[in-house]
Amino acid sequence: MKNILPRREFIKTTGIAGAAIIAGANISMASQAKTAKTPITIFEVGSNFEREPLIRPFGFKGGYMTEIWQSVNYLKSSLGDHQIGLCTQNVLWSDAKVFSAHSESGGNALMFALTERALQIMKGHSFNTPVELLDNILPEVYSYGQKITSNPQLRKTFALNALVGTDNAAWLLYAKQNGFRTFDEMIPKAYLPSLSNHHNQAAAIPLMAYSIPINEIQAAVEQGYFFMKIKIGQPGTQEEMLEKDKARLTAIHNSIGNVRTSHTKDGKLPYYFDANGRYEKKETLLKLIDHTRKIGAFDQIAIIEEPFAEELEFDVSDIPLRLAADESAHTDVDAIKRIEMGYKAIALKAVAKTLSMTMKIAKAANERSIPCFCADLTVNPVLVEWNKNVAARLNAFPGLGSLGLIESNGHQNYKNWDTMLSYHPRKEGAWVKATKGVYELNDEFFQTGGGIFDPMPHYEEMFSVKKS
Repeated sequence: MKNILPRREFIKTTGIAGAAIIAGANISMASQAKTAKTPITIFEVGSNFEREPLIRPFGFKGGYMTEIWQSVNYLKSSLGDHQIGLCTQNVLWSDAKVFSAHSESGGNALMFALTERALQIMKGHSFNTPVELLDNILPEVYSYGQKITSNPQLRKTFALNALVGTDNAAWLLYAKQNGFRTFDEMIPKAYLPSLSNHHNQAAAIPLMAYSIPINEIQAAVEQGYFFMKIKIGQPGTQEEMLEKDKARLTAIHNSIGNVRTSHTKDGKLPYYFDANGRYEKKETLLKLIDHTRKIGAFDQIAIIEEPFAEELEFDVSDIPLRLAADESAHTDVDAIKRIEMGYKAIALKAVAKTLSMTMKIAKAANERSIPCFCADLTVNPVLVEWNKNVAARLNAFPGLGSLGLIESNGHQNYKNWDTMLSYHPRKEGAWVKATKGVYELNDEFFQTGGGIFDPMPHYEEMFSVKKS
């Protein structure tokens, strides 16, 4: 197994206790984070979207999606620079009540309307960093979302999901106007301690939704994938859900439970169960956990993600497995609250909650010694690179050695994945596709951010009139 690249010396100032030095590094990482020169004023904005069909209905949270909208956002500064940011919309993930209350296209249209509203708010707005910009506009964008969805309890992730493309465009504009050429350079110093590594490998996590046949799970393992994300919390009553989940986990463990890997300390395949808040009682989850003991799968469970709905705010520290917060950790404040409730990991989603909010959440988790990893939103190939940049810099997840950890399932679910991949500006990069379950992150990846700073002709063409 490869180690973290010995690329730089970095002194972590956590604000809690002193400093720590990452051994073997030789370049000051703190010097990589440069200071922004002048405020950036957004002069012109634009938006568009594409509808991408899925191979099969994608089931989770008791619902199913058949297509995913890719929104494309354009920002131009008063100095004439422009950048484009992408967003993969996921209404079912961000707010299942909005998804169920509307047609699939209707829910997507509402999220896109929220993005358009955000762009209009941003027009004429000045900012020093994208984090500051997000903090300034999020309250108004969220309030507008509550209004257009007629949902006063709208989950904040709905608004954050709608802002991913605008936030990415703001980061790229921020980098361009300040002469930042790498992902490291554009990370504000306050967030460097939580993003201090350069892993030269990242484990690729495939997603096994309700409808994925067992033979496809076996095939993924045979291809070298070793960290499985398995959707639990199937449709039906709580009793029906529990029995379906028991049967599903039994079938999966019987199929791949004896496979061994060199990437984990115990040699076993780690399981990552994602319930998307479907379990209503702690007792129900404990029954599922007891079942995993009976079938011999308990020791292989690395994570159970978001087992309970976020409104169920009870202590979970007595549950004998590592629970991870995902949707419920909307913001850094929410993440801290979940950590105090006993959650022992945070699923970061730079591709779903914005890079700006992700940096704030990662900082809060790092200061409390809580491990993080990067979860997917079934995003397009370019957004995978944004997620990969975060995963490559987080501390290694417990039990995995010197590896980043990133879920990526777009190749499993999009009907036109190869076409979408052709829009990637560095689609031939060695890091773009996983090899035997691992992304190989070489020097070119770190020097180019995996291609996120490069022009994207397919998306640029959507705004050719604005540039003429």
